[in-house]
Amino acid sequence: MVLALCTALAGPAILNGQAGTAAAAPSGPLAPSDSLNGLMSLLQGEVVSAAEAMPADKYDFAPATTMGEFKGVRNFGSQVKHLAEANYEFFQGWTVPGATAVDPKTIEALKTKDDIVKALKDSYTYAHAAIATITPDNAFLAIPGFPKATSTRVSMASFCIAHSMDHYGQLVEYLRMNGIVPPASRQQGSM
Repeated sequence: MVLALCTALAGPAILNGQAGTAAAAPSGPLAPSDSLNGLMSLLQGEVVSAAEAMPADKYDFAPATTMGEFKGVRNFGSQVKHLAEANYEFFQGWTVPGATAVDPKTIEALKTKDDIVKALKDSYTYAHAAIATITPDNAFLAIPGFPKATSTRVSMASFCIAHSMDHYGQLVEYLRMNGIVPPASRQQGSM
């Protein structure tokens, strides 16, 4: 019985080891921009797919105040616009070669789902370009940031990623309140 248990527990590890070196971790240090942009890509995929999953006629959805303490919360479209705006704001003042910053206030005026989703995608393109400017030499130099905070390029990029995570969770709740399974959950087959 002990042998059967050990074999059952070791099986996945043995199979994983036989999978080859295709999934092997790179050796040596990674560039900060590569590591951070990898995380940003994961979040971008989840956030954009959630924004695309909500039907256009539900972009004005916000939980009813009868459902709890939801007075004054952003509707779904405003959540998406807020993310797009923030993706520019986190990198204000950075020199980002080959990328054009957008005044975040122009995003607030957008009305259609197509325009809002395009602005979101464009903001992630800008955020990736900004993150690509992070080098080992400038990653931890102090830069202007939030009041009462000591900011670096890495901390601002990390906060931008965390901000996307936070609002992705809200987008997921709004999708589920409308009977829509988030695309990231559909891919996993459960949740």
